[in-house]
Amino acid sequence: MDGRLITAVGLAVLLSGCALFRARKDAQELRFDPELVEGDLQLEKLNDEELFAAGSSFFAALDYKQAARYFGRLADFHPNSPHRRAALYNAGLSLQRLRSWEEAYMRFSELSDPQRGTGDALDASFRVAETLYHLGRYDDASALLEVIAKRSDLPAARRIEAQVQKGICEMEAGRSEDAERSLRRAVVAYQDLEEKDQVDDYYPAQAQFFLGEIFRLHYELVTLDPDKGVDELARDLEYKAELLLSAQGHYLRSIRIGNGYWATASGAQIGGLYENLYHHMVNSPAPRELHAEEAEVYRQELRKKIRVLITKAISIYERTLETAERIGAINPFVVRTRESLQKMKDLLLADARAEEEAAPSEPTPPGPPGSQARVSSGPPSS
Repeated sequence: MDGRLITAVGLAVLLSGCALFRARKDAQELRFDPELVEGDLQLEKLNDEELFAAGSSFFAALDYKQAARYFGRLADFHPNSPHRRAALYNAGLSLQRLRSWEEAYMRFSELSDPQRGTGDALDASFRVAETLYHLGRYDDASALLEVIAKRSDLPAARRIEAQVQKGICEMEAGRSEDAERSLRRAVVAYQDLEEKDQVDDYYPAQAQFFLGEIFRLHYELVTLDPDKGVDELARDLEYKAELLLSAQGHYLRSIRIGNGYWATASGAQIGGLYENLYHHMVNSPAPRELHAEEAEVYRQELRKKIRVLITKAISIYERTLETAERIGAINPFVVRTRESLQKMKDLLLADARAEEEAAPSEPTPPGPPGSQARVSSGPPSS
């Protein structure tokens, strides 16, 4: 997940030496051979200035493994260095790039203060939230993000950022109702701002996108079962279409906010919804209660609706790619959209060919008046 997808943090309390379990009276003492713990001998002779300079150089060169090594050495062995806080943060960033989430969490946790922190303490809190997200600790992340979102001393931008990421964590935890409430609060907070340019459009656009995702997930839970009968199948299809339109509405609002990343992502999801509904409908057999003639009429009507869905998907995919090209967006959504567009075009072409092959051949047009009689009566008499 991109670093900006998460926002707030929490300081996990590390409990050591707690008597959670009482020792048995007959327990035997286990002894192990002593181990020698050594530091990084190669870096042992470097002072904090040299470690910080080298770590910064490695980070700039995208060598995050070495950057984490040098920054970590400074943080662990130079507690009084003026560079220690920066080294802790940069070590965490380097470990994030390496996807070493647990180690990154430990580094950021030393700095983070979600309740009162500002500057690097607040930024570290946002980073802690991201590591918690990647560690699958969604409830911990959302609880900590709520602390930040409720801080009246923070600018609206940071509170909205925290609120959005809280909603995403709640969604990942399977708490869709809580997620919807959190995301709507973020949207309302953004809409109430008189000067919206004080907030990065990334976060309100992200909130609308994930509101769309919530409705998309509800949409996917509705199955079209032909064994239910015509009436119930029609109701399920109508409900599924309503959920599609609700998801589409939020995706469109995300697009209108104007953030390039979430605009292309939303366009891709809208096209995907129509593509998905197409597959549901094309693979759904006719209700069993219909006799052969009615089933054929049902399939003909279904084909008309399916063609509309394919056409809509193509139109949305094309507009999404046009937007992506205009703003220079390059992300997985753009790649997926390009592939899906070609697939939908191929389906539309195949559908047209199938319809053409299924159509009855046209009768031979009749000749001029009287021509048929002359042919049937043989050559004219002399």
